[in-house]
Amino acid sequence: METRKMHIQGMEVQVEGSGPRTVLMLHGWPDTLAVWDGTVRALQNNHRCVRLTLPGFGEVQERPPVVPKLDDVVDALVAVIQTVSPGAPVTLMLHDWGCIFGYELAMRHPQRVEAVVAIDIGDHNARAYLQSLSLKQKLAVAAYQLWLAKAWMVGRYLHPGLGNRMTRWMAGLMRCPVPALQLSWTMNFPYVMQWFGMRGGLRTRPVQLTCPVLYVFGERKPFMFHSPRWLHTLRASEDGAAHALRCGHWVMLEQPEAFHALVLRWLAGRERRKTHRTARELQALRAK
Repeated sequence: METRKMHIQGMEVQVEGSGPRTVLMLHGWPDTLAVWDGTVRALQNNHRCVRLTLPGFGEVQERPPVVPKLDDVVDALVAVIQTVSPGAPVTLMLHDWGCIFGYELAMRHPQRVEAVVAIDIGDHNARAYLQSLSLKQKLAVAAYQLWLAKAWMVGRYLHPGLGNRMTRWMAGLMRCPVPALQLSWTMNFPYVMQWFGMRGGLRTRPVQLTCPVLYVFGERKPFMFHSPRWLHTLRASEDGAAHALRCGHWVMLEQPEAFHALVLRWLAGRERRKTHRTARELQALRAK
C-alpha cells in the first residue's frame, strides 16, 4: 500500500493502510519506526497505521538534537494525533520507551486515546513493581540504564565516538536487533533524563489507564518490567488482557505471528463488544 509522509513537530510521520481506526505506533530504545515494519503489514488492510521515529533515534548525527522535556514529547505526540486523526481518538501501540511516553500521553489526554496495546513495559513506576524485583534484578536494571545514561554524557561532553562505542557495546550485550552502526549515544536521552534529571527529568505519573489495555510481554528475560498486580488487574478487567509469549523483549520481532494474531483478535473483539454495548444502551433508552 502507498505510504504517505508528513513532518509534524520536526518528526517524519508515516501513514500506511486504511480503515476506520488509527493506530499510532511508538518505538523504544534503540529502535526507529522500522521496528514496526512487520506489524504494519499485518494491520494495514483494516487499520490506518501511523508511525514515527522519536527525536535522537534516527540517523547518527554530528550535532545531536536538544534533549526534549517530557512535556515536549507529549505535546508533540498530541500534535501528531490531532493531524492524523482530528475527529477520533486513536489506539496506541507502544514498546519500551514508547510505553513510558505513550502512557503519559494517554493519562494526560484520555479523550485522544481509545485503547492501548502495550509491549513488555507495564507499571514501571509503581511501588508494586519495585517490590516484585529481587536485589539482583534491581542492580541489573540500574547497571544497564546508568551505563547508557553515562554514554550520553560521554558523547555529549567528552567524545561522541566513545559514547557511540559504549552504546553499541551495551546493545550487543542485550542482543538488540539493530545493526551496531545505526546506533548512537543520542538515543540514550531518556536514560539521562531519568537518572540525571536532564531537562526536568522523567516525572511520570503512576500508570493508571482508563481505556482498555492489551499487554503482551516476553517471558524469557532476566527480569520483567511489570508487577504481578499489573497482570492480575488487566486479566480481571472486562476489556483488558495480558499475554506472555516465549521470547525476549522485542516481542513483535521474535514472535511476530503470535503477537499479530493476539493484536488482531483483541482489536476485533473490542469492536464487537462496543457494538453490543451500544445496542444494549439503545435498548435501554427505548425501554424508558
